[in-house]
Amino acid sequence: MKAMIFAAGLGTRLRPLTDNRPKALVEVNGMTMLERTIRAVCDAGCSMVVVNVHHFADKVIDFLNSRRWPVEVQVSDERDLLLETGGGILAARRYLDGDEPFVVHNADVLTHGFDLAEMIYTHRCSGALATVLVRERVTQRYFAFDDERRLRGWCTGETRPEGLATAGLTLRAFGGIHVCSPEIFPLLEQYAAVAGPKFSTTPFYVAQCTGQLIRGYEQRADYMWYDVGKPDTLRQACEAWASLEC
Repeated sequence: MKAMIFAAGLGTRLRPLTDNRPKALVEVNGMTMLERTIRAVCDAGCSMVVVNVHHFADKVIDFLNSRRWPVEVQVSDERDLLLETGGGILAARRYLDGDEPFVVHNADVLTHGFDLAEMIYTHRCSGALATVLVRERVTQRYFAFDDERRLRGWCTGETRPEGLATAGLTLRAFGGIHVCSPEIFPLLEQYAAVAGPKFSTTPFYVAQCTGQLIRGYEQRADYMWYDVGKPDTLRQACEAWASLEC
């Protein structure tokens, strides 16, 4: 099992902390978000990790080289162009492609009590092209699912696909973790041929959801989840992990 960790973002909302370091190397209770994420995917059974880099790329690479990791770690270099999430996955294809699913995890999403291994197992059993972590929380953007947790569209004030009727659909916020089957790569290539090399997974998933099975995964048991992208959520995460690790 392989994993890709998104660590290339600019981290503008965390300035001034990210004026001299990448967001992924900001610490939560004394440990960088990147190391916490690598540990999380390793604990779920991943034996190889790909980390994409762009903002302060050399610092991320130096950090990765300075540690002895329990798994193989590769770097997908996006210094020439930040490719966003969909383009980033496609650019890392040489590391991720194969005969089994792979995990995609934002470096700034931290969880405690979330069972990533169970999400991976659920994906394997479903036959889905992709499974996305979702949860009920207030946001400005929602995925829309039917009663079988199949993705039907995206709501951002407007709906996609155009004309999507949301009555009867369940709206959930994306949690920054996916499990993808390798069959996704030809579809990503087709999408990039039209959209260009830089694109997000969100419009890609919406474009695919009528013809491909893309499912939402919602853990029943409660767990801690933080999007550590802003000073207030960073402070909250530091306080939470301090209480866990004291």
